[in-house]
Amino acid sequence: MNPEMRTPSRRQLLKWGGGLVGVGAFGSVMLTSSSASAAAVTSSKHFDLTAASTMFLREIDLQETRVLQSFAFDNTNKHLYTAQLVQGGRELPGETQFYDGAARAAQGDLCITRLDWGGNEIGCMYLKGFGHGVSIAVEPSGNGAYLWTECDVDMTKNPDSSGNRYGTKIARFKFANGAVLTTASAALTKYTPVAGSTNTTVAIDPANSRIAHRYNLNGTWKYALYDLATFKSGGSPLTTITQVSDLTGVTFQGYTTYGQYLYTIDGTAYGTSGSVEGTGNTYITCVDWNTGTKVDRQLTKAGSSLSYREPEGLAVQIPDTSNMAAVRLHMGFASGADASAPKQASFYYKDVLV
Repeated sequence: MNPEMRTPSRRQLLKWGGGLVGVGAFGSVMLTSSSASAAAVTSSKHFDLTAASTMFLREIDLQETRVLQSFAFDNTNKHLYTAQLVQGGRELPGETQFYDGAARAAQGDLCITRLDWGGNEIGCMYLKGFGHGVSIAVEPSGNGAYLWTECDVDMTKNPDSSGNRYGTKIARFKFANGAVLTTASAALTKYTPVAGSTNTTVAIDPANSRIAHRYNLNGTWKYALYDLATFKSGGSPLTTITQVSDLTGVTFQGYTTYGQYLYTIDGTAYGTSGSVEGTGNTYITCVDWNTGTKVDRQLTKAGSSLSYREPEGLAVQIPDTSNMAAVRLHMGFASGADASAPKQASFYYKDVLV
């Protein structure tokens, strides 16, 4: 079938049953924030950002009708997890009042959808008070997975200009189909990588068992890279770098990490300033973890025929875990007839390393 003519799957309706995770105490880990010396990350190849992009899934339905915010792959079980803000009018178990979309964004209420690699929805769960979902990460465990997300929205601060609030800590928890978690749920282990930081998120490098942490400290955007086991135990990062100047003033839409390099995506939907239909303003930037300097920055026209087309997230996929060197850098896009229409998600990737 011609990828451009792929017929979107119909939205699956999930029934709510048991399995709600109760409220109770949670684990918590305080991490140190000291930086490591330069050249702490083993050298590796990086993705060729000038290489052609390939479609993985086009215009699939997620659990909610709002835009995709971020996504991550479970390469062991061949699952894809996505994050969205909860749509207006969605009544979750235990709720007794109506929340519109603005209220859900201001509260940081998220929906996680689990899909197979054919784009079929096979589960979902809800997270109340967690954040905006700028970046999520997946850690496979048996035939399931642990998710990593931001959490603990600071309700004492005003929302940003778009009405959103963001997490102040990192949470790790087991995906549980049909569950609704609050930030006080016993299922969570919480991490505070950098005390006093805000807008804190993570992304995982599945090929090298590392985790990247993005945060804002006193008005400066920083990224830190850890061995995953070290992050869990509260140890120091391999390196910490400041966000490159190319990302100043742009609309940041996500990041991921692979080997020696950090990758970011920025841009806006068609019809906004600087984003013309057919071309857009979606850029991928590659940064060296050892030096903090930009290696490359390229405009991508992946999915250029999508309507609306807003870039949303980056993630690394390993199609065959018996060949860990064959990796893909995935870009996510939200599409729809216009800004107010229900949204679908599309994923395109680059797989050339240089």
